[in-house]
Amino acid sequence: MDIVNVGVIGLGRLGMAHTEKLVTIISDVNVKAVCALDIEQLDYAAKTFSVDTYTDYKKMIDQSGIDAVIIVSPTGFHPEMTRYALEAGKHVFCEKPLGLELDEVKEMAESIKEHDDLVFQLGFMRRFDQSYLRAKEIIDNKGIGEVIYIRAYGIDPISGLESFTKFATDNDSGGIFVDMCIHDIDLIRWYTQMEPTEVWSIGNNIAAPQLKEINEFETGVATLKFENNMIATLIGGRHAAHGNQVEMEIMGSNGWIRIAQEPKKDFLTLFTHNGIENNCLQSFAERFEQAFRDELNDFIQNVKNNEPSSISVDDGVRALLIAKACKESAEQNRLIKIN
Repeated sequence: MDIVNVGVIGLGRLGMAHTEKLVTIISDVNVKAVCALDIEQLDYAAKTFSVDTYTDYKKMIDQSGIDAVIIVSPTGFHPEMTRYALEAGKHVFCEKPLGLELDEVKEMAESIKEHDDLVFQLGFMRRFDQSYLRAKEIIDNKGIGEVIYIRAYGIDPISGLESFTKFATDNDSGGIFVDMCIHDIDLIRWYTQMEPTEVWSIGNNIAAPQLKEINEFETGVATLKFENNMIATLIGGRHAAHGNQVEMEIMGSNGWIRIAQEPKKDFLTLFTHNGIENNCLQSFAERFEQAFRDELNDFIQNVKNNEPSSISVDDGVRALLIAKACKESAEQNRLIKIN
């Protein structure tokens, strides 16, 4: 096909950003419809993007004449929406994670494999970030020798804590390990091509005690042991005062890689009598704008050319299983063996 007609389900911050990119930047695509429950979001999308609007995702899939669906809904809805879209013959791009419950996700994976004539792509966008791609190339070429240890940070800005608390009060986010650390879990598996065998996790709510009331950790830390005794540490949180802090350090037997040590917004440094100042990135959408764009473009081109995604559904299942094990360890305060 020359043009891929798509519909977007979910118009929160990321759903709206995806829609804008599909309309204004990505080639070979036409956004025909969007679906959300918030009427104000739908009105804004209709006026801004000239798209049809729906409050029922099934009607959008069945009636709008689309070829593909972009799913950016709360995580708990991902499995049923994906299955419905595939059964309707639509290609699917689904934001991470695949879902919240492993049983549902395994059924979802079976449906995806049964519909192998359709493209399914999972939104692990960091695989499309230029810095992480460069690290993958170096690791694959043994540029730092054998990987010994990986440390990964993912700390959201404290400015977003209030909106997250409201969201998590109304929806199950999956918790800090499933919602946030799953990106780093995917990257570590991708880089090393190995699986963890056990995990020990802890968490606290010192910076946001209100999250304890909804069974959420504000900060979570997990240490994972892998098949060859490699070690990884994951740190997730929602309290960075300066902005969005996302970084990774990869220690090898013959060198190190460090990605995004400082969350600088640009290359400008201000020197005054107050000292040295840099502007910081304030959101993950800002930090990974290029990666989000490239993953959407990759999906559209895969649909056009009938090519499978480089990110398999099994990658999503394994990442969720590991993230759930991290969560279980923190909640039960014990070492968890990962099958």
